[in-house]
Amino acid sequence: MTKSDAWDYALGIIKVDGLEPSEEFLELVEKEKRGEITDQDILKHLDQKYKMKGKKQDA
Repeated sequence: MTKSDAWDYALGIIKVDGLEPSEEFLELVEKEKRGEITDQDILKHLDQKYKMKGKKQDA
């Protein structure tokens, strides 16, 4: 299975659950498909985003 196929499958599962991924997330997925970033880069980005969001809510 290619990276592209794996992402398409994963995104399909998300949509079956009635959810829509954000445009930001879809952009990261496309970059990973093209080899511009890695899956680890996506994880780091999401970790930073949601850790920052959590800190703002705690304040």
